[in-house]
Amino acid sequence: MNDQTAGSNDRLDGNTHTTGAPPPRRSRGKWIVIGIAALVALLIAFAILRPHSGQNKGTGRRHTQTAGAGDVQPVAVATVRTGDMPVILHLIGTVVPVTNVTVTPRVSGHILKVYYQEGQHVHAGDELELIDPRPYEATLAQYEGTLAADRAQLEKARVDNARYQRLIRQDSTSAMTARDQEFTVQQLEGQVKFDEANVRNAQLNVMYCHIIAPVEGRVGIRALDMGNYVTAGQSGGLTTLTQMQPISVIFTVPQNQLGSVAEHLRASGSLNVEAWNSEDTQKIASGTVKALDSQIDTATGTVRMRAIFTNEDETLFPNQFVNAHLLVNTLQNVLLVPGNALQTGPDGQFLYVVKPDMTVADVPVKVGATNDSDAVILSGVSLGDRVVTDGVSHLRPGAKVSIPDTNAAASTSEQSAATGRQHRKDRNGQQSADATAKSNDPASTSDKH
Repeated sequence: MNDQTAGSNDRLDGNTHTTGAPPPRRSRGKWIVIGIAALVALLIAFAILRPHSGQNKGTGRRHTQTAGAGDVQPVAVATVRTGDMPVILHLIGTVVPVTNVTVTPRVSGHILKVYYQEGQHVHAGDELELIDPRPYEATLAQYEGTLAADRAQLEKARVDNARYQRLIRQDSTSAMTARDQEFTVQQLEGQVKFDEANVRNAQLNVMYCHIIAPVEGRVGIRALDMGNYVTAGQSGGLTTLTQMQPISVIFTVPQNQLGSVAEHLRASGSLNVEAWNSEDTQKIASGTVKALDSQIDTATGTVRMRAIFTNEDETLFPNQFVNAHLLVNTLQNVLLVPGNALQTGPDGQFLYVVKPDMTVADVPVKVGATNDSDAVILSGVSLGDRVVTDGVSHLRPGAKVSIPDTNAAASTSEQSAATGRQHRKDRNGQQSADATAKSNDPASTSDKH
């Protein structure tokens, strides 16, 4: 009975706890729903407000740009001036010797001697090498002997012919015999001429054994050393001989520049030209050009010109690549502006001109010849106009500009430097005085103790 009563009480207690549990679950679910709703509201608000903030930022940028457009832009200016302008063509050229000889043997034989050093400067007529001449000297002696014998026979035939001619006048011999003797003399005269030709040919062969420099120049690397056997007309030759002084530079002129170059060349007879190094940073030599080539190269549309340089210090070397600066003409008393003042727009080239009210205007100009620093202005501006050379990146027509006084800035910097030096001097002097006073002050000594 008690057990049943206890069991029933336990069930009642369990039912009581089960019935009281749901209220906390409903509270937690309620807060979860409220949190989700708040999060959704925040996301909606963020999505709605975000475009407005970007638009406000864009408006701020526009306001900033509008405010910046009214600022005064500092610029550097130059004044349009008059002067002389050299018209110079920058062309590509190659150093080519006036004379370049490949020394080849004209007879066959062994090289007995070599008289030059590689890279040596030689004069025309100097002996370079010697090919064994003994076989050719022997042939020469043989032909000379044959010539002497035939000359003796010719003299004997002439004496006989003179005797027969006297006998025929005395009717002491037949006319046929006298006539045959005349033919014998003529035959021997032809043989003597043949022998003389053989002798001259043998003499030439002996002379060709001595390799002689045909021109003055510099000897290159030799192809064969002493003791080698060479043949007449051997390919590659024995060495090369290059004339170094004077030397030439061959460069090409575009056909669209040919008319102006030819006109001034005919008028003056010669044009000045300068040779610069391959980087076009240093001048090497100065020379003149006097002639054009006879035709235009159809493959490149250019015509060749040869400039002559004295090359006394041999700074120009054969096959060297150079930049040729050809002075075609010098324009007298023309309007000049710095090259960095020129600007290019949709309608062509223009200049920013500073007006009296310190605003700028874009003025179209017609440009003539230019070089590395200046440009010729044919129309658009006048002498004395001020043009902007630096600070054009933010300029617009009508923009307000200022021109810094570079002289005043320089003087101000110098004054500041002088003031700084004076202050340092005064400070150093004050420190020295303080140090002296401190050293003389008895209190300082006592402080140390």
